[in-house]
Amino acid sequence: MLPFKLVWHPGYDLNLGDHVFPAQKYRLIRERMLIERLADESDFITPEPASDEDILRVHEAGWVERLKSGTLGYMELLKLEIPYSRQMVDAFWLASGGSILAARRALADRIGFNIGGGFHHAFPDHGEGFCAIHDVAVAIRKLQSEGAIRTAMVVDCDVHHGNGTAGIFATDETVFTISLHQLNNYPSEKPPSNIDVNLPDRTADREYLALLEDALDRGFGAFQPDLLVYIAGADPYREDQLGGLSLTVGGLKQRDLMVMRRAVGARVPVSIGLAGGYAWDTNDTVTIHCNTTRAAAEVLEKDWGRRT
Repeated sequence: MLPFKLVWHPGYDLNLGDHVFPAQKYRLIRERMLIERLADESDFITPEPASDEDILRVHEAGWVERLKSGTLGYMELLKLEIPYSRQMVDAFWLASGGSILAARRALADRIGFNIGGGFHHAFPDHGEGFCAIHDVAVAIRKLQSEGAIRTAMVVDCDVHHGNGTAGIFATDETVFTISLHQLNNYPSEKPPSNIDVNLPDRTADREYLALLEDALDRGFGAFQPDLLVYIAGADPYREDQLGGLSLTVGGLKQRDLMVMRRAVGARVPVSIGLAGGYAWDTNDTVTIHCNTTRAAAEVLEKDWGRRT
């Protein structure tokens, strides 16, 4: 049994068919965890979809209505880059509900884990890059509205810049954003985060980890969050179809450990979402995401315990 809960729903599958985004990975992650006895059935909890009221804390009413009614324009669909379906829309509402639940569990259990989410390219009035609803922003705004947290830090380690996150929180002094990403990659326009680390092509484990450590030092030196939201993308992996960095599977686990240990050292709860992963072999993506769970368990059982 894990020392935290895993938020998962079969409806996380975005119904994309033959697409570079392997939306079936959410099911495969759960199956792998059970097969390898990393988790058992009691470790999984089921989220409710976010309410429209929750979604509207971040997104404009017109965008929400067009998504729900299936009336997106051609250019909106082109920018979104995934096929429209009712199942796709429902999956984003579920992912947002999952991120809300994971954040609440983080406050209760010190770590919360959503096997989904991390849709960091969504903006209030449109979607981009496979992301229609910004589940992380929805979760932060929900917990702030309830008074559960006042401040949050987003640490985004996807290979792609967190442009939606940076845009949503650009003028908000209660949310501090950090993005480590490949410079020469999507999106072409990168609005500034509080800290941006623009990585050169083929950056490998040692350099990446040193730059991440520096970014975390600067972030925690400047800001004290009530909650850290960690976007744990699998796509910095050296065999990723949509990435151009050179991290190994082991390097990615060290990345996960570094982020979570830094939060533990500051006594800050961590809510985790998985974000992108497009390895040529989907099994590699599943392994990387499962290793994030292993890293979380290791940190919570060992590092936090030494600080109680």
